[in-house]
Parts: sequence; structure tokens; C-alpha cells
Amino acid sequence: MRNDSRAFDQLRPLRIERHFTRAAAGSVLIQMGRTTVLCTAAVEPGVPPWLAGSGRGWVTAEYAMLPGSTSPRKPRERGGKVDGRTSEIQRLVGRSLHAVVDMPALGERSIVIDCDVLEADGGTRTASVNGAFVALVDALRSIGDQWPEPNRLPLSDSVAAVSVGMVDGALLLDLDYAEDSRAQIDLNVVVAGCGRFIEVQGTGERSTFSLDELTAMLACAQRGWAAITAAQRAALGNDWPF
Repeated sequence: MRNDSRAFDQLRPLRIERHFTRAAAGSVLIQMGRTTVLCTAAVEPGVPPWLAGSGRGWVTAEYAMLPGSTSPRKPRERGGKVDGRTSEIQRLVGRSLHAVVDMPALGERSIVIDCDVLEADGGTRTASVNGAFVALVDALRSIGDQWPEPNRLPLSDSVAAVSVGMVDGALLLDLDYAEDSRAQIDLNVVVAGCGRFIEVQGTGERSTFSLDELTAMLACAQRGWAAITAAQRAALGNDWPF
């Protein structure tokens, strides 16, 4: 029995609230269980110097855990220096979105995604990916009059992410912190709307795992991905881009 009485293959309660703040072109508060992340998306003219003149756009992401997101307090990262975990997660968010953005169609503009963790209880990177995609759609909608076809955004597919792991010999979906901290095997899986994998981060924390176990974990992750994609689609409603 899980500590919150969920079934082994059940997501935590998932809530996606759009337009959470007014200043950003896209702004989403996403909650997966107690894990809460504010994802914002800004549209900026221009691209990094190495892309200038290419006609291609750029998408980048930043991630931070706010001091009050954990107990004890997490010190702020200052002076532009980030730790290895922060760098890894923001690169994961960026790569996940890169996989579905049509960069030539985006043109020479940049989309900057910020994922700020308000409360951390496991799965902050997967929640960040899930909220970031919805914020990205809203940001692209905000400049819809700049696309050749306003109702056709420069996106090829949706993106969803979920964790899965082996805990005390049981296969569990969407791990919270208590489960993640004692997992023998831990995977973070990013999947496109078509069902193809974008990224799989897998680690045998305290154990090795077989091909059959990996296959079972990926199948479980895809069931979670389908439920998350459905929630993203419901949150976007008529603004769903596909």
C-alpha cells in the first residue's frame, strides 16, 4: 500500500491552472500531488548570436527551487551559478520542448521558459516539463497573428513527462519524495503525444535491472503519459494545438 493509498499505476492528483500570473505570455501553476511548480513562458525578439541570420528560433529553459520549497530551507543560487542538478533539469526541460518545436517556423525569436518550484515532494522535473508545455502553447498563442496560419502553431506534437520506479520490489508510477528516496530503480520518462519517447533517464540507485523490468517500467510510464496528456488537453480546451 502506498502512503497516499494510490494504486501502483495511479498518478498523484494533477491540477493545471493557466494564466496564473498576468505579466508572462504563458503562465501555468501545475500541481502533481504536493509538488507545485510555476511555469512561465516569455517571447523575446532575437536568438543567441550563434543562431543569428539562420532564420531559426530558439527555446531555452531555467529551473529553480525556491527557498521555501523544501525543509530545511534551500539556499538561493546566486551570481549566475547553478548546481549540477539544477543545470541537468533545466537542460532536460529545454530538450523536451526542442523535440516538438518547429524552429524554422518559429523564426528568429526566442521562447524562455522559467520553472520555479514552490513546493517539492518528488517529481519536480517531470512536473516542470508538463507545465512548461502548456505555458509554451499559451505563449505561442499570444503572438498568433504573427504566424502564417494563426491557428497553426509551430509545434509538431505535445510533450508529457512522468516518473516510474521500483520501490521495495513494486513497480510504482509518479513517485513522491518518500518513494523516490528509497527507490531501487528510478526512471524519468518524457514522451511525445504520438507515443514516441523523447528522453529516458534511468538509474539503478540500489539495484541493477533487467530488460524485462525496463520494458515494464516504460509501459507503466506510457500509461501515466496518456493521463497527463489528457489533463493538458483538458486544461487548454479550445487552445489545444492539434
